[in-house]
Amino acid sequence: MAVNRKTGEIAHMMFPSLADILREGDLLVMNDTKVIRGRLRARKETGAAVEIFLLAPMGDRTAGGETWEALARPSKRLREGMGFRIGDDLEAILLDRLGEGRWSVRLSAAGSIKEAVDRAGEIPLPPYIRRKAGDPLLAMDAERYQTVYARHRGSVAAPTAGLHFDKELIARIRRGGVSTAKVTLSIGYGTFRTIRADEVEEHDLHSEEYRLGKVTAGAVSKARARGGRIVAVGTTSVRVLETCAGRDGRVAPSEGTTKLFITPGYRFRAVDAMLTNFHLPRSSLLALVMAFAGVDLVREAYRQAVAERYRFFSYGDAMLIF
Repeated sequence: MAVNRKTGEIAHMMFPSLADILREGDLLVMNDTKVIRGRLRARKETGAAVEIFLLAPMGDRTAGGETWEALARPSKRLREGMGFRIGDDLEAILLDRLGEGRWSVRLSAAGSIKEAVDRAGEIPLPPYIRRKAGDPLLAMDAERYQTVYARHRGSVAAPTAGLHFDKELIARIRRGGVSTAKVTLSIGYGTFRTIRADEVEEHDLHSEEYRLGKVTAGAVSKARARGGRIVAVGTTSVRVLETCAGRDGRVAPSEGTTKLFITPGYRFRAVDAMLTNFHLPRSSLLALVMAFAGVDLVREAYRQAVAERYRFFSYGDAMLIF
């Protein structure tokens, strides 16, 4: 779907047509984060299944051990101090309850924790994509639930707008005079948490690590100088660009953590167009999209998406807003 913010026109097309909509001089900014194999399956002594879903490291790292924030299920039937053997060489111990099904979990292994997690874990697919242990589709998901340009390990979910690209389309876009650049935002569980506050602005968005380097900052400046548009691939790229943008729209190299929560009324400084998927109601992602395109136009776009049987969520269809 292509949504024109100025005219309100909504068009329907196949995704490769993106190469025809982008203009010579535009800059396509992509989030090159890589999803960790953070879904760990274990069993209690009774044989009951347990699932530990790694969310983010908590900074306590020693030789042979790391502490992570994680979801553990079924949380109500677990208790502090429980330990689980996962795979051949990874052990997880539940330390403290953090609320909302979250725990601090101590991981240990004889060698590298990263390598042990990669061997024992699975790609953490969204809950509406159901896979049982041993499902042969899991091997396919490990490849398909990463963008073709994924590089920096650290996310618990894919930047799904980027899943539509293959290397051939990116090459075609570049041949049309469109430049590309990378940012990194490590996507956390909080991005997808349902907004439960009565006022959307009261929702607390968890912090996420980001990086925008000198090369990308320079690419943004050059695109601006030649009159090109800054086109963000995904809401995560939008948040990094807007986090690093000054009031004049210039983007400075930066890295750290961001809690930027974009809601209707926000004034965008760096982003001229964005590519995104179709999102859940009451999500921070949908709030950002409505802030960018306008609440009424997005409602009409979603109405048409339902009528035209677009697919929603992670493996769904895409929307370009320009």
